[in-house]
Amino acid sequence: MLPIGWIAGMLVSAALPAAQTREFLTAGEIQRIQDAQEIDARVKIYLQAAALRLKTAEERLTGKESRPGDPLEFFSVEDMLDGYYRCLRSVMINLDDAAQKPRTAPERLKKALTELRESTLRAAKDLAVLKKLAEEKQLEKAWSLIHQALDITQGAREGAELGLSRFPEEKSKGRKPQ
Repeated sequence: MLPIGWIAGMLVSAALPAAQTREFLTAGEIQRIQDAQEIDARVKIYLQAAALRLKTAEERLTGKESRPGDPLEFFSVEDMLDGYYRCLRSVMINLDDAAQKPRTAPERLKKALTELRESTLRAAKDLAVLKKLAEEKQLEKAWSLIHQALDITQGAREGAELGLSRFPEEKSKGRKPQ
């Protein structure tokens, strides 16, 4: 199994946002996470929640209001950014725990790490857009949270790449070239 201390190191490098008193997941997301016992399924749910928060934050910054009944209706842009950060932090903690357990299926861990790497590549682009919007609107707190989100995104991507590098390369299937 992977000796993964990389996540702990990445967590230390990313400062925790100040506002962590409010629940950052919806009741439905919490239930889905509790039901997802395998690491790849759990990570996927957290990453979907993180992506939704970035999308919703961008919509709010561009003036689009939430629909009545939307589970994120009463969350501010700052709440969304804090939620994104906390989702990624939860992913990293879950991956670290799973990597240290001998019963974790390596293929599931690899799938979760791959999902994290791909998700953070997309998120970095979304965060760049959010950063520009926050600068234009001179939203200092949002801008600061975006920088924290960028830091943890980079750390998570680097951690995922390091974790994936510890898996043997799959040999291409098929005939040998002649």
